Amino acid sequence: MVAYGIKTPPQHGPWVDFLDVWRAADDIELFESAWVMDHFYPLTPPLDGTHLESWTVLAALAQATSRLRLGCMVNGMHYRHPAVTANAAVTIDHISGGRFNLGLGAGWFEPESNAYGIPLGSLKERFDRFDEGLEVITSLLTKEYTDFTGRYYQLTQARCEPKPVQSRIPIVIGGRGPNRTLPAAARWADMWDLAGPDSPATWRATSDILDQRCAAIGRNPAEIRRSVHLMWPEEADPVAMAASAADYAAAGVDLVIFSMRAPYKVARLEPLVSALQRM
Repeated sequence: MVAYGIKTPPQHGPWVDFLDVWRAADDIELFESAWVMDHFYPLTPPLDGTHLESWTVLAALAQATSRLRLGCMVNGMHYRHPAVTANAAVTIDHISGGRFNLGLGAGWFEPESNAYGIPLGSLKERFDRFDEGLEVITSLLTKEYTDFTGRYYQLTQARCEPKPVQSRIPIVIGGRGPNRTLPAAARWADMWDLAGPDSPATWRATSDILDQRCAAIGRNPAEIRRSVHLMWPEEADPVAMAASAADYAAAGVDLVIFSMRAPYKVARLEPLVSALQRM
C-alpha cells in the first residue's frame, strides 16, 4: 500500500506553526513521515520573505515528535562539507531515536549561493562534487576510518562517532536528470524522490530510467523506494489531492508527500486525511 507524508518548507511561517503541524501529524497514523527543505531564501513568492534553517529546525522537530520518520528533501551538498553533514545526520538520528532519513542533492538555487558567496559551480562541477560527497558521507557513516582524496574533498583517517542508531541511515536522492542524478541514485540511494512531476506518466517514465541505471550497475531496482512530491496550496481541494495521490500510487509510487504552502495550520490536516481514508 502507498504511504503518505507531509512536508513543511520552513518558509513564510513562524516556528510555532511548523511545530504545531508536526506535533499534530505525529498523532495521525496515516502520515508515515514529515519533511523540510534545505534553503535559506524562500522558493515561492514573496522571495524576500522569511526562511528558517533546515538542520536546526529538524533537530528541534525530532525532539518534539516521537513516531514520524523525518528528513529534508534535500540537503544541498555544496552548503556544507560532507563530514559536517555526516556528523549532523548522526546527531539527529540519535535525537530522534533512529527516525532520520538523509536527503541529498547537488544544489541548484543560485540566488542564495551568489548572495552568500557559497560556490555553486557549473552543472558538471556540482555533480562531480555531489558524487564525491556521497562517497565520503557513506564511508563516514559506516566505517571506523575514512581516507579519501578527490578534487573537492580530502580526508585522512577521518572518524564519525558515534555511529547512527539505525543500522543504516536511509539516503534519499531527489531529482530527474538521467545522466548524473539517476545514476547517483542507482548507486547510493535507499529512496528516490521526484518533486512536482506534471503527471503520473512523467513520474513513471523517470522511474523507468532509474530502473535502467540500476540494471547498468547490477543493482536490484526494487531496493530503492520511490516517492513523489505533490504541491499542497491552501486552496487545494483535498478530494482532488487524494485522487491525484491514488493515480501516482497506481503508477508505482511508494510514498506520496504533500508539500504544504503557507499558511501552515493544523486545521488543514483533517480534511486531507479524511479524503485519503475514503480512497
